[in-house]
Amino acid sequence: MDMLTFSAKTVDEAVTKALIDLGTTSDKLEYEVIEKGSAGFLGIGAKPAIIRARKKESIQDNAVDFLAQIFDAMNMEVTIAAAFNEEEKELSITLEGDDMGILIGKRGQTLDSLQYLVSLIVNKNSDGYLRVKLDTENYREKRKKTLETLAKNIAYKVKRTKRPVSLEPMNPYERRIIHAALQNDKYVLTRSEGEEPFRHVVIALKKEVPVKRERYDKGRTSRYGKSGGGYRSEREHRYDRTERYGRSENTAVKAAEVSSEEPEITSEEE
Repeated sequence: MDMLTFSAKTVDEAVTKALIDLGTTSDKLEYEVIEKGSAGFLGIGAKPAIIRARKKESIQDNAVDFLAQIFDAMNMEVTIAAAFNEEEKELSITLEGDDMGILIGKRGQTLDSLQYLVSLIVNKNSDGYLRVKLDTENYREKRKKTLETLAKNIAYKVKRTKRPVSLEPMNPYERRIIHAALQNDKYVLTRSEGEEPFRHVVIALKKEVPVKRERYDKGRTSRYGKSGGGYRSEREHRYDRTERYGRSENTAVKAAEVSSEEPEITSEEE
């Protein structure tokens, strides 16, 4: 807002006039004294006090004024509520009115665009970066739950097919939701690929975790009767056979050879 000029007999009167005309309070008024003024001698040579003043615009005011101009151009009546969190450096803006679906747009694209424009406005003269969150009809929370469900369903598909899946392009906020939803999953990982505005999340299987083999080891028995530990060697299997029959494998083979020969005819059989 540009500085406006106010004049009165004294500086205090000029300030009061500025407060009334600008419709603000003293703690939100910024002014500078151009002329202090003088009463002169018996009213002769008196000079008025002159100040230049303007209303201090807060971060909330800048955001609300900007959005109000947009909604006026769209012929929409929208109630705008803004709150700034100094510690978190976050400006939260809530919109209320009829036909808010127009402001949300397909998959929140219109709402994201408005949020981006407001972010440019409030960060234009800011010392540090301020995060802006623009919401209406609790859309952000609903979208978050939808994305979390999507992440879990895609993760299940990746585990089953062992193939990575690329999601649709998302803004940084939505990509963070996907990453957070699967950050503690033992079997899949997430990564962002591509350039804006086509940057997207890829969900893939962790190579070091053999999901299918783990299911096999827990639910089935191996070839030689040993469960949960993979296959046994042929040597181990021969050793068990030796222990079972009480003789070595060579002895067992010889016994089988002898038993296969024709029996001798004794005198009794003759």
